[in-house]
Amino acid sequence: MKPFSLSIYYPICLILATNPFAHAQQSAAPTPTALATLDEMVVTATPFDLTLFQLVKPATVLKEKNLQLKLQPTLGETLNNEPGVSSTWFGPGASRPIIRGLGDDRVRVLQNGTSVLDVSNVSPDHAVATDQMSIRAVEVVRGPATLLYGPNTIGGVINVIDDRIPQERFNGLYPTGKFQSSVGSADDLFSQSGAITWGSGPIVFHLDGFHSATNDLDIPGFARSAALREVDPIIPEPRDTLPNSATESRGAGLGGSYFWKGGFLGFSYSGIDSAYGTVAEPDVTIDLQQRRWDMRGAVYAPQPWITEINYKLGYSDYEHTEFEGSEAGTVFQIEGYDGRIELLHQKTDLLEGAFGFESQGSKFSALGEEAFLPAVETSVNSLFVFEEIPLDQIRLQFGARYDRQTNDSEASAAFGPGLSREFNALSTSAGIVYNPTDDYAIALSFAYTQRPPNYVELFADGPHVATGTFERGDPNLGTEDSFSVDLSLRKRTGRVTGSISGFYYHFNDFISLQPSGALDPDDSLPIYDYQPIGATFYGGEIETTFHLWEAVPATPATGSKSPPATPARDSKLDLILGVDYVHAEDRDSGEPIPRIAPLRTRVALDYSIGKFDARLEGLIAAAQHRHADYELPTDSYFLLNASIGYDLDIGGLATTVYLKGVNLTNEEARQSTSFLKDIAPMPGRGVVLGLRAEF
Repeated sequence: MKPFSLSIYYPICLILATNPFAHAQQSAAPTPTALATLDEMVVTATPFDLTLFQLVKPATVLKEKNLQLKLQPTLGETLNNEPGVSSTWFGPGASRPIIRGLGDDRVRVLQNGTSVLDVSNVSPDHAVATDQMSIRAVEVVRGPATLLYGPNTIGGVINVIDDRIPQERFNGLYPTGKFQSSVGSADDLFSQSGAITWGSGPIVFHLDGFHSATNDLDIPGFARSAALREVDPIIPEPRDTLPNSATESRGAGLGGSYFWKGGFLGFSYSGIDSAYGTVAEPDVTIDLQQRRWDMRGAVYAPQPWITEINYKLGYSDYEHTEFEGSEAGTVFQIEGYDGRIELLHQKTDLLEGAFGFESQGSKFSALGEEAFLPAVETSVNSLFVFEEIPLDQIRLQFGARYDRQTNDSEASAAFGPGLSREFNALSTSAGIVYNPTDDYAIALSFAYTQRPPNYVELFADGPHVATGTFERGDPNLGTEDSFSVDLSLRKRTGRVTGSISGFYYHFNDFISLQPSGALDPDDSLPIYDYQPIGATFYGGEIETTFHLWEAVPATPATGSKSPPATPARDSKLDLILGVDYVHAEDRDSGEPIPRIAPLRTRVALDYSIGKFDARLEGLIAAAQHRHADYELPTDSYFLLNASIGYDLDIGGLATTVYLKGVNLTNEEARQSTSFLKDIAPMPGRGVVLGLRAEF
């Protein structure tokens, strides 16, 4: 704990250097304006449009240039190194986010507020079926978002937002759109995407498409870690290139909306085709296809007591085939829907809030010799309520959600008779945001969550080659109960801005995949059982910006007849510090929970002047020696990244040209959160040249 305490001590002192409980007795010297990200609107955490500063739960928003510079082929790597967020890193083709050490079915990934409906929570080699090139923003809410999005959000919620269903009338004579393209050296990246929006009167349309391709990834040195090479040497040892890591993806979407005075209604249709190597096996590739329909709409003030009704529905038909060479192997399929409706009511004497209903249904099947699950049909129906009491300096938030889940497996020769399980889960939370001054916020929240087990935890019974285990579920599992506390301090103006968050999770019957000590006689794989254990997670995150310099062009005095001799340009220099840490252990045995991220620190200098901007960033991950008995330790690493960008006008197009360098020192980096950390390091040195144009 000493390194963690030392790492966070100084930024805490600097954020608190000005007394948050002191009112306007400050120097007359000018200070920089509010940190822009704290005033970003977030749509995921509550039914209202609240800013990051106003939320009970800590959250992060990636958009515009920030998203552009961090965009990666997978959602997990795009968000990796955001505060409290790591990734499963199953090579360049598949990576799912982990929040505060919690992943799989404890982090819900949404697309415009409804479930992505893929099988990425079944296995880490399954990609998240989102189109990285068409997204406008990504919202990450850390901590249990049980009020709106269900009990499988104990770790948090990630909402990927695109513009395929327009939500505003088209105000203009000419279409608007964007085009972007990039090339990269570490994996021979070539990607391009485009989007256009147009309309007339009450009808607005949107069209987008993308294509991205990479070759096998360049890596620094050996593919296998030194620890693994020592205990299991092979000849020859693969090095310099990560075998079977090439990827290719393409997709498109078409949407439209109709607007009237009292609301709007929109539809979209989209598809993704993706092929990628699994990395875990030298000749296994995955061919993924998803076709998706979405509907979204709103009705404004249909009754005096109803402010707004929001409704949305997503339907997905997903399939991926695992090929062994050119021969088709196991086929995973999931077809399902997710629909929800929210009613925002008028403010009473004290309360304003919303209540709603959500319904989800899916049919999952895995066909082939390596299928480790029977066909399963899942249904979840939910009721939720969220209320808020805004007072002068205090905002109280509370709510509850009830979920009824049924899981029905089909009878088969491989898995035996069909089974049926039903679960009733009740989750509640309460929070308070206190503003001692306009510039400070203190947020405290509590949550009690009941998560029913998913179909993998209930019915798995077979070899899972991707993770090198034989998995056995337990159809007699009960709900996973947890209690959590989250405390945050935020500051949005002055020379130092940002936030500090701390969390504590106490799980009863935490469903964990535990080694049984036996080997499967047919496949010689170690047998792991899904078992309930007592577990504790605690830690925190820091996001701090030191505004070292900010200059705004002077406005000429009234009546001045001549401009300044040298036109001034906006300029700023910020020092950005981020730290996150999570400690997770099995309370019953005192042993660490497997695949937990270590203490991580991010330091960046961000400079801009006029149309030019530059960034230099260092990412430090400590060694992870707290690991399960069947894992190897993970070494520390330091990654140095840099980027420059320039805005210009080309033929009337607002254009940004950027160049970013990744892992400039060619450091060997392995993620302790990955099943493949000892055979698949992170990318080596590379540069990416990109262009983005808007009209």
